[in-house]
Amino acid sequence: MILNGFLEKIILPSGDKILGTEFMKSLEEWRSIQMLSETELDTLQKHKIEQLLNHAVTNIPYYKPLYTRKNISIKDFPIITKEVIKLNLENLLWHPNKKNQLVCEKSSGSSGIQGMVYMSKKEQSKIMALQTLMWEWAGYLIGKEFLQTGMTKNRSIIKTLKDLLLRVDYQVAFGLSEQEIHNILTKHINKKNMLFGGYASSLYLFAQTAIKYNMKNVKFDAVISWGDKMFDHYRSTIESGFNCKVYDIYGSTEGFVISGQKDLDYHYVFTPHVYLEILDKDGNEVKDGEIGHVVVTSLDAYEMPLIRYNLGDLAIKLPRCEYPKDRSLQLPLLQKIVGRETDIIYTPNGKGLIVHTFTGIMEHYQEIKQFRVLQTTLDKITIEYIPNEHFNPTILSQVKSRIYKEVNEEFNIEFIEVANIPNSPSGKPQIIVSSLKRFK
Repeated sequence: MILNGFLEKIILPSGDKILGTEFMKSLEEWRSIQMLSETELDTLQKHKIEQLLNHAVTNIPYYKPLYTRKNISIKDFPIITKEVIKLNLENLLWHPNKKNQLVCEKSSGSSGIQGMVYMSKKEQSKIMALQTLMWEWAGYLIGKEFLQTGMTKNRSIIKTLKDLLLRVDYQVAFGLSEQEIHNILTKHINKKNMLFGGYASSLYLFAQTAIKYNMKNVKFDAVISWGDKMFDHYRSTIESGFNCKVYDIYGSTEGFVISGQKDLDYHYVFTPHVYLEILDKDGNEVKDGEIGHVVVTSLDAYEMPLIRYNLGDLAIKLPRCEYPKDRSLQLPLLQKIVGRETDIIYTPNGKGLIVHTFTGIMEHYQEIKQFRVLQTTLDKITIEYIPNEHFNPTILSQVKSRIYKEVNEEFNIEFIEVANIPNSPSGKPQIIVSSLKRFK
């Protein structure tokens, strides 16, 4: 592809020089690193961890008290949260007097607390390059047409120019009417060699519209998701609507690109960039195959090191004995990304019900257009629902019975019909809203 060579060899390197970034250099490094052996990857990660920890205890005020310890390891560092970062922001910075020269990234605040992290342009380049590498795992080529959904309503001049050069059709992820989505998809009828990427829930809404209007002539080579949870019913609807495979990327706005899908249904964890721990409520490592809290360390963040940062997510590592023999990369594997800690409902007997418990049941009842599960006390859950035109109240009894059968326990379930189910503060759909903190 002539355009790809022109962009990678001339345009993007020139842009890096002008902007003081290192996108292309970082991308070429990641492309090479991904092909290392398991031993080489492990050695590289250990080296980067050692360098980062030495930097932190030497230069970062928040971590300097740990400097007195001998043979310090990453397990000696405290687990931090968004609350800790908010209270200690200045003490977590390497150069607090140069904040205006750094890039500030803010999370949506959908968990109730907005995350904030500072990074250098070079550090940001590594993150953007790694995300691009994971796009390449799905068949992306720089310069290939790309329909993208995102949260930014007003694109900057630089981003608008980037979209133009890279042939990106950027659309706001949420707040679009069905007709607006239909109009966007119509622009891409019968187009070939094109990808579609963005927030998982927004891709699902686009796919629903494509199916409803039988838009079989809107096809993509692949769909790439990020930003929120890729539920099983999202994936099946998207793959059906656009007749292609979905590749999911897991990360966070705070500067983590953790894992992505390539040739397997599992996620490859990019260990040269992150150190990933799956911990129980007491901070101990769980066995592979068991659910736990996601605690992650960015190995490339020096301006504001986030060491052992609790993302507020739950996930499961794939046991080594279950690794596929033939896999394209030697990176470790995540079995499942469960979602937020608040994406769990508890029964009176203490059983944890994840989002999949409810979506796996509700997908069999098309008479329910949308639903949300609420829990404020342990003895009851409330299910808000929006009925479809063919809804019959007897459906609710069937849903209740299937939930009881699934969890092998009966408890109080209240159904409330509503006209509208609000999104989370970030604008994303939210299936579970729980105020219980039992898994902490």
